[in-house]
Amino acid sequence: MKKAVKLEIFGTVQGIFFRSFVKEKADELGVKGYVRNKTDGSVEAWFEGNNKDVDQMIEICKKGPEHAVIKKVDIIEESFQSLKDFKILRM
Repeated sequence: MKKAVKLEIFGTVQGIFFRSFVKEKADELGVKGYVRNKTDGSVEAWFEGNNKDVDQMIEICKKGPEHAVIKKVDIIEESFQSLKDFKILRM
């Protein structure tokens, strides 16, 4: 089964290579989507792929890289878009 989710990640998540960390993990798992910083200091991520791989990315984002302090992760179920790769988006 395939699924897609959008995450809103709050806490200390900008300026600590969070987006690079997420891209590296997504590439390892073959998950498609994107990650980007938001103006409010949070990070938004879109993941789609096999259920277990997307679920693993959610857990990875709940922990984050070494210097991240994750305060809250909102998870929104989305429609599968058949994206081709995983990108770091810049504002």
